[in-house]
Amino acid sequence: MPEERLQKIISRAGVASRRAAEQMITDGRVMVNGHIVTELGSKADLGRDHVKVDGRLLRPPRRHVYVALNKPKEVVTTVSDPQGRETVMDLVKGLRERLYPVGRLDYHSEGLLLLTNDGEFANRITSARYHVAKTYLVKVTGYLSAEQEEIFRGGIPLHGRKTEPAGLRVAKRAANPWYEVRLQEGRNHQVRDMFKHFGVLVEKLRRVRIGFLELGGLKPRDFRELTPKEVERFRKLLKLNEES
Repeated sequence: MPEERLQKIISRAGVASRRAAEQMITDGRVMVNGHIVTELGSKADLGRDHVKVDGRLLRPPRRHVYVALNKPKEVVTTVSDPQGRETVMDLVKGLRERLYPVGRLDYHSEGLLLLTNDGEFANRITSARYHVAKTYLVKVTGYLSAEQEEIFRGGIPLHGRKTEPAGLRVAKRAANPWYEVRLQEGRNHQVRDMFKHFGVLVEKLRRVRIGFLELGGLKPRDFRELTPKEVERFRKLLKLNEES
């Protein structure tokens, strides 16, 4: 096997996303042939070198697994939580493979979340480069004006950087209306912060679609493996087949 960057090896082995793998390397948690490696440009060959993360020897996953989960509120989208809160990994304990979440939903949000041990799949789903839209239903404390809606769609300044163009429409009219929001980027708390920019607070937030994949009738806390057709459709969307 050719040498690859360590973060890519760790990601493909199903330990963590590529971004999280980079943090593991800089934190000194990765060893190659008995030596701690902290340089992000470092490479190795998993077929020849002994690569360990937190003392655990890496091996390629026996098979790639792709899972759709309906995350409930008050569950953390991490592999572990120092505060002892329930994590999404507690909801998929019946699976033999070691998975990790693709992107995140914050503690008070719910809805569709993907988990996998395919690092390149996870990296591309979360990358703005591949334009995988995420769709949310959001209950808020009031209506945006027509002018505010146009600004919302065109992009607003958040934390020193303008948001990418977004989809927005009223999904249900009520005293506290529901909006459908479609994003192609996923900054932390982005939907909540975008509404807060206009003085409107989010009461409920549910992700209902990732790309073509819909939450459908999946109940909170339940999960299912993606079908082969769904996996293949994602592979085409993410241009993974072109590199196989």
